[in-house]
Amino acid sequence: MTYFVTTPEHTRFLLETVGELSKTLELPAHQRTTMDLSFAILEEAEKFATNILAPLNVKGDKQGSQRNDNGSVKTPDGFADAYQKFTEMGWNSATVSGDLGGQGLPYTLNVALQELWQGANMAFALCPLLTQGAIELLNHYGDDEQKLDYLPWIVSGQWTATMCMTEPQAGSDVGAIRTSATANGDHYLIKGSKIYITYGEHDMAENILHLVLARLPDAPAGAKGISLFIVPKFMLNKDGSLGARNDVVCASLEHKLGIHGSPTATIVFGEKTGAIGYLVGEPHQGLRAMFTMMNSARLAVGIQGIAQGAQALAHAKYFAAERVQGKAVGQTTPCSIDKHPDIRRVLLNSQAQIDGLRGLAFYIGRQMDIAHAHTDERTRKNATALVDLLIPVIKAHGTDSGIHVVNQCLQVFGGMGFVEETGIAQRLRDVRITAIYEGTNGIQANDLITRKVLLQEGGVLHAFFAEIMECCSAVHDAPHHVLKAPSIAIQEAVRQLDLVSLWVRKMHDKSAHDDSVLNSLLFHAAHYMELFGLVCQGYMLLHAAHSGLQKLDSYSQSFVEERIKMVVYFSRYLLPKAMMLSQMIISEQE
Repeated sequence: MTYFVTTPEHTRFLLETVGELSKTLELPAHQRTTMDLSFAILEEAEKFATNILAPLNVKGDKQGSQRNDNGSVKTPDGFADAYQKFTEMGWNSATVSGDLGGQGLPYTLNVALQELWQGANMAFALCPLLTQGAIELLNHYGDDEQKLDYLPWIVSGQWTATMCMTEPQAGSDVGAIRTSATANGDHYLIKGSKIYITYGEHDMAENILHLVLARLPDAPAGAKGISLFIVPKFMLNKDGSLGARNDVVCASLEHKLGIHGSPTATIVFGEKTGAIGYLVGEPHQGLRAMFTMMNSARLAVGIQGIAQGAQALAHAKYFAAERVQGKAVGQTTPCSIDKHPDIRRVLLNSQAQIDGLRGLAFYIGRQMDIAHAHTDERTRKNATALVDLLIPVIKAHGTDSGIHVVNQCLQVFGGMGFVEETGIAQRLRDVRITAIYEGTNGIQANDLITRKVLLQEGGVLHAFFAEIMECCSAVHDAPHHVLKAPSIAIQEAVRQLDLVSLWVRKMHDKSAHDDSVLNSLLFHAAHYMELFGLVCQGYMLLHAAHSGLQKLDSYSQSFVEERIKMVVYFSRYLLPKAMMLSQMIISEQE
């Protein structure tokens, strides 16, 4: 399978404009990192993705991870060596504070790194993705002893980490889990089983730190009765060396549609005497702690959708330019298929969607940097709320769009796309999971429409809308008129979204006393998510085009023209769907 490095010029542009990396590097926490150093880091990451990870992608897909009779798991040939190189180069701890042994890089820069890893080899990149989330969780919720005992190992990558939530009878209903935790001296005995555990067992690191949701004997029913526990695969001796094997067993590996290289395990805890675990945070507050890990993972999953879509698009463009078939309208000789109108439509649709989503990912990365490192508390609080609002959008709309783009790009290959040799089929198989794990996209839509739009009594939402409108006004005041039509279209889409959001808040108030109203609200959750996502994409494309016109001295004329072309195309052919979605939702009142 061909791997296409994301256009360096576009990445640099997004880091400088939408990502505002230079402003982030002015913050005290990031002043040791410069723009030149940031681009040098990206250059090295591109080499690693291209030369180490990408060549293992097809091999991992064909070979898969294999469970042995003793319950151990062998990952595809080359994965373990690649992981050792990955950790030795410090990629595992890119955003971890230097005080904890990490590189302390901005989240905005990590967005670019994640896109490289996920595009080159998504099955491999899932392992460090979860470990990075666990580092953030333990640093925030772990006690001093837990931080001392476990953080150095997972920061270095010598150990990996998992997120153990799902159970067979519970599925997405986390409140229905049955795994139990019983106090036993200075620890707890964990008993139960978890399914769909990514890298739940493997041979790439010497130990695995399972973060397990379980119930204490006195736990209240539902999600409010869940606690979080550290359950190591191997226990830690007092001298820091690895001790006895914990009562943790990989019972099986799932046979999946895609990401075959990633071992997705069923893990049984406490089959014999009980798995030893340690409480993280307060009793019955486990889900709150786990959301720290989940939000990090959900952004990364959104980037997975974008990265797979970007790879499929680049592959389709290359194929379409090389494949000679048929004659263009008005021509007498055969031509490459990218000259045919329908192929051009698919490629333009895909490019506009991916460009808008890439911008949104970098924008969220910037807000995360503000939330973590800004010196003003109120600014940090506002950025945190904006991240909370946009995480379900990047996860759900980013992956839905990514799946659609990969599917459409496969169509460019015709029959050759339906066979494995061209490689595009693996992209479709791999990307399909992104809409399912880390909270299905339906759950993300429900979260957006019932909780996130109400943050700060709707203040976060209105502040975001005001920001978009301000960008549109700036375009109107600019001497360039080429962006006026798209900015007007985006303004109208924001007005429609604002109107629908008012309907959402009214329905939410009524739903407290009427279940039928709540059903109506949730029925339109996916429609609202798509409407919100379209507005976000339009805003990011307009932002990019307007910024490009202001940076004509720094970027080529053709590059800036491409940014303008994308927002014009998007506003003309894709954004009108916002009006249809708005009318569809509002009609519920009639």
